[in-house]
Amino acid sequence: MDPHDSPLDERIKHARSVGNLPPDRHLTLFTTIPSLLRHRASETPDKPYLIHAGEGGERTVYSYQRIYREACRTAHFLLRMGVRRGDRVATVAYNHADTVVQYLACWCLGAVVVPVNVGEDDRRIEYILSNSAARLAFVRTEFAARIENLPAGVPGGMKVIVVGGTDRAFEDALAEESDLPIDYSDELPEVLPGDDALIVYTSGTTGHPKGVFLVQYNLLVDAMAIAQWHGMEPGERMLCVLPIHHVNGIVVTLATPLWYGGSVVLRRKFHTDEFFSTLAREGVGVASVVPTLLQFLLHAGPIPADLDLTRFRHIICGAGPLTCELATNFEATFGIPIIHGYGLSETTCYACFLPVDLSAGEHARWMREFGFPSIGVPLPVNEMAIHDASGNALPETARGEIVIRGHNVMREYFAEREVNEATFRHGWFRSGDEGFFVRDAGGRPFFFITGRLKELIIRGGTNISPFEIDEVLMNIPGVRAGLAVGFENDWYGEEIGAYIQRADNSGISADQVITECRKVFSFQKCPKVVLFGDDIPVTSTGKYQRSRLKPLFAGWKSVQFSESRKHQ
Repeated sequence: MDPHDSPLDERIKHARSVGNLPPDRHLTLFTTIPSLLRHRASETPDKPYLIHAGEGGERTVYSYQRIYREACRTAHFLLRMGVRRGDRVATVAYNHADTVVQYLACWCLGAVVVPVNVGEDDRRIEYILSNSAARLAFVRTEFAARIENLPAGVPGGMKVIVVGGTDRAFEDALAEESDLPIDYSDELPEVLPGDDALIVYTSGTTGHPKGVFLVQYNLLVDAMAIAQWHGMEPGERMLCVLPIHHVNGIVVTLATPLWYGGSVVLRRKFHTDEFFSTLAREGVGVASVVPTLLQFLLHAGPIPADLDLTRFRHIICGAGPLTCELATNFEATFGIPIIHGYGLSETTCYACFLPVDLSAGEHARWMREFGFPSIGVPLPVNEMAIHDASGNALPETARGEIVIRGHNVMREYFAEREVNEATFRHGWFRSGDEGFFVRDAGGRPFFFITGRLKELIIRGGTNISPFEIDEVLMNIPGVRAGLAVGFENDWYGEEIGAYIQRADNSGISADQVITECRKVFSFQKCPKVVLFGDDIPVTSTGKYQRSRLKPLFAGWKSVQFSESRKHQ
């Protein structure tokens, strides 16, 4: 049956298949997290899995045996609290070893983790806890009062377990689980590959957030693909500075080392002045970042000469718009390759990467010569294509919607029938991102992302990618960061503005910005209004929040712009 005409469940199944392999024809040796964790604890009990590098300089190492024991103790605690397989457990926390243990405990029990981003406002946190029907929430002591005082109160039936600080009730309760049997998993239920593991709520800018359902097998198959693509070896270390309430932190730097038998160095957050020293001190091989962090590192200056980075191979970068300018400057300054990639929560995490074995010349070509840095080639566990609005595949270089199908595609959006219908309308996961692909000499498709379809600026009926304008803005001397912003306009529907963060000691003016843009773009495509500010709003994972800048341009809603008049 043509997936275009199939019932929704058949279209989702098609979108979760790769080639002729349905999602229940597993590609991984281990298909559940507890089976893999149990194997690691048995085969390499003393090998480090988690190195928690605290903010105060403390360093705690969790071997595979220790992390497994801690996870099982916490799983038994959850059982005593009434949590069962399939129940939802929220975590209101930050990057901490305790949070990792809680994730693993839920997965050993077959429960579903609902990570809560504390950067969200109370209304959205309240919605997430209520919508997910969380049975229990692990809340770090810093956020306990906030959760207890949510406007509508704690969702009915949800137990709040406070972790950390001076309140030792949870730690004392865990002590009751200290006499576990030799097989720590005794009395825990059997967990299956298709059991739900995560509900990750998307950080949309309008409307309520959507819950992305990911199953145990999703996490493992994407972790396997990431590990194999980057050539990760047993014992090799990764660095996690991204928040583990997001799939990048969870899948790339928690699940992936677990898959290949390595370890993760966990920091609470990114610190510019400690990034390279942490890589050197811990002997890290690969780190995962977002483009914003590359910009911070560039601004901070060169790597101290006394640091030994011989074990460090490359940086994984995705989850936000990377410009050719930023990528070129970073690689030239530090001599560290950026392995650019792309994925979404809905595809577990990454769906494609630049190949790691490209020659320097080929790497530079794909990063610089097409107007956008390539997001790379599809991982073997999924397929990618460019579709038009009717679900038809488009040829090389044609722009359309990036679509994905594979074993890493989510089960569905939670309780969102209409959204699922639209998202899987043609039997593929529709990303909502615009892009194109170009084949190399061997026929491999290298994909590019040109903008968010919903972010496209539609001026007088013409679609304009803000990413193209971003690239030019970022390349103007005196500009540290710049974003093109589509704002409501009575004459053209939308007009183009530019929001600029000046570089230090730069006195660049609006006229100069527009003059530089006009060297590249026609008047129609050029920003008409230039505003300056000290900060660009970003999400907790470093993505620029372009839509939050739109209200700043409200004063120009009724202005008809022409080449003969200036409006800055």
